[in-house]
Amino acid sequence: MPRGEKIIVGLSGGVDSAVAALLLLRAGARVEALHMSNWDDDSGYCSAAQDLRDAREVCRELGIPLHRVNFSTAYRERVFAEFLAEYRAGRTPNPDVLCNREIKFDLFLEHARRLGADAIATGHYARAGGRTGLRMARDPDKDQTYFLHAVPRAALSACRFPIGGLRKPEVRDLATAAGLPVHEKRDSTGLCFIGERPFREFLGHYLDEAPGPMETPEGELVGRHSGLMFYTIGQRRGLGIGGRAGRSGAWYVAAKEPARNRLIVVQDRQHPLLWSRWLDASEPAWIAGEPRALSAGELHCVARIRHRQPPQPCVVRPSSSGGLTVRFDAPQWAIAPGQYVVFYAGDDCLGGARIARRLPGAAAGPATEQAAAALG
Repeated sequence: MPRGEKIIVGLSGGVDSAVAALLLLRAGARVEALHMSNWDDDSGYCSAAQDLRDAREVCRELGIPLHRVNFSTAYRERVFAEFLAEYRAGRTPNPDVLCNREIKFDLFLEHARRLGADAIATGHYARAGGRTGLRMARDPDKDQTYFLHAVPRAALSACRFPIGGLRKPEVRDLATAAGLPVHEKRDSTGLCFIGERPFREFLGHYLDEAPGPMETPEGELVGRHSGLMFYTIGQRRGLGIGGRAGRSGAWYVAAKEPARNRLIVVQDRQHPLLWSRWLDASEPAWIAGEPRALSAGELHCVARIRHRQPPQPCVVRPSSSGGLTVRFDAPQWAIAPGQYVVFYAGDDCLGGARIARRLPGAAAGPATEQAAAALG
């Protein structure tokens, strides 16, 4: 990192971005902070007001200027609208991926450049460099490349990840030693626009509930669901059918059938409908362009279907629809349409794609696609 480089840090009010700013100052950069608001909410659930106060305190301690910008309108149009559309379609979206691509590494970057920034920095657990410009963080439990895979390489090249080589306890130790007021602040969980409120309460303000049958794969009625949007594949808690179904043992969501508004549930975490080696994905986004091996026919790599999952060996092939077909070496549990499959070669993040459907069964393959479509 060149000394004297003007870097604007996305200061959220949390400990990670605060330490990112601290490390940049120690490296000799000219550091300023930019706090962005992505959601206007007066319900009392969102922590945005406290986060802004914390950001001000951090900047006061570090002696750096703090800028503010409000992207709430763009967030609703470019992130939240798709979030709702995915739920309406019966899928489980991941708005963090869109927020990074559309807001944090697009609008935020543009605004920082208007403020004279040579580069921006964030408190993400990721590292720059490698073949694609995005590498896994040193701390595997905190690695956030899953959420960054759709950010274009040009934007990544203008970003610094100062804490990507640290583990979380080291970050907190640095914050404590420097006297940063957020050194003990707990990590944020979930989505700011939901905050601490019940998820169903929030979603019910935007989408109409559509209760329907909760059935076994054989068609046995075991309960009623509140609306497919409230459930995700693999969910165990909140089904409310344990004793009422007349059978002991945990129940899991195995599939959704939007056409019939039917929620398919099974007992036993090892049920075949919860496991699959195959998935179809759409809208592939490759950070450094489509890998040559894929262009030649198939790509052997590793992939994640959720944050924090250890990377799994797989083979990726282009599909006739312009998407991807992914076959894992080992069956994967609870593949959720609407989430993302993200690909890696070693520590390098190659990119990813949105999961369109998973094909049930450990031995499922293309021949089962038609039969499995209703359950995908």
